[in-house]
Amino acid sequence: MNIRPTKHDDLADLQEVLDGTELFPGEMLPDMVSSFLSGDDGSDLWLTCEVDGKAVGFCYAVPEELTDRAWNKLALAVLPLLRGKGHGSALVARLEASLKGRSQRILIADTSGVAAFAQTREFYRKNHYIEEARIRDFWAAGDDKIVFWKSLA
Repeated sequence: MNIRPTKHDDLADLQEVLDGTELFPGEMLPDMVSSFLSGDDGSDLWLTCEVDGKAVGFCYAVPEELTDRAWNKLALAVLPLLRGKGHGSALVARLEASLKGRSQRILIADTSGVAAFAQTREFYRKNHYIEEARIRDFWAAGDDKIVFWKSLA
């Protein structure tokens, strides 16, 4: 397993990851990652998990505007057949290390409060994130936004 910055050659594989996870539509990926790949905007960070030359997962984080070194992990996805094998945790660890190397302070991650996201919430707890906030009915009626927090100090 190799965790590295995302490259243009990863896009087809990562669209397959998105199609498998339904995190968001895969056709959105090229536009989302374009500024990172072109080097035009140094603020966002895209990391890819590669196994045997194939991109099998990714994470995406951005600095929170108007904050002092706070970041938000907006996406984390791994091919469904590889879930539970440490790829997601490896991506998160590499993201955290990269942000620590840039002297960043905190990292947050938002997720859903519905039962279908129980495994996601448990993932963050196992990776030492604290459930910091709950915003009721945020995503939809009955679907709370859960904010997880971790210090990078």
